[in-house]
Amino acid sequence: MAIRIYKKTSAGRRNASVNLYSEVTKFKPEKSLLKPKSKTGGRNHHGFITMHHIGGGAKQRYRVIDFRREKLDVQGKVVGIEYDPNRSCNIALIKYTDGEVRYILAPLGLVDGQNIVSSTQYVDPKPGIAMQLKLIPSGLDVHNIENVPNAGGIFCRSAGTYARLTNKEGGWATLVFPSGEIRQVSVECRATIGQVGNLDHQNVRLGKAGRKRHMGVRPTTRGVAMTHDKHPMGGGSGRSKGNRPPSSRTGVLSKGGKTRKPYKPSNKRIIRRRFSKRFGQLVL
Repeated sequence: MAIRIYKKTSAGRRNASVNLYSEVTKFKPEKSLLKPKSKTGGRNHHGFITMHHIGGGAKQRYRVIDFRREKLDVQGKVVGIEYDPNRSCNIALIKYTDGEVRYILAPLGLVDGQNIVSSTQYVDPKPGIAMQLKLIPSGLDVHNIENVPNAGGIFCRSAGTYARLTNKEGGWATLVFPSGEIRQVSVECRATIGQVGNLDHQNVRLGKAGRKRHMGVRPTTRGVAMTHDKHPMGGGSGRSKGNRPPSSRTGVLSKGGKTRKPYKPSNKRIIRRRFSKRFGQLVL
């Protein structure tokens, strides 16, 4: 992995950097695993804007990823590591012994020609190996973790993320997440060994607005610059804030406001909430 910084030949290049994607070894996607991806421009079926700051961007096709890792006890071989425009990490094309091909998230250290498997029994834990949490030794880093058995991984799927499996007791496995949250997950849930690759994703600086537009992101207007009927922070003479804490267009507090549902079933499985740089240790 590497980040390239160009000479300051223009204002846009001065603060920009580019990810070289040195992990990528395969440059054309597998056609059988591609699906069309239509753009909405942030509009619903009536044509009204329901999600702001969306529009334009390069045309993309969706890569079908195997988050469930449900092809059990069948050996697979890594054909190549590919770039995926739909996520921050890279993806790996796996060809199984029965001829089927699937995409998985590419963990750090996965190389071409390596054999992987999603096993129902204990195997030597190497990057890309998927097992149930009850089979994974404590102390290892895992990613693509299920919250409900056989429902597919939902935790730790972006570039560079992982959770550490600390202990297993009474049918529950305890995981420590990068945010500092400590959560219990059923030991029947499946996870993949290793840390998600493409660590340099966080070090890329776009440098200019145009690169953000290529990603399909439109400009943002500050709430205080709007009229009172368009935003809670808008209106008034001068730079008036309306005598209320900063909020979104719909009134949700934007600086530390709680957005999690108070009666969510998984609340009782969160031992410690994440740690906030601004507000410190959060509580349920």
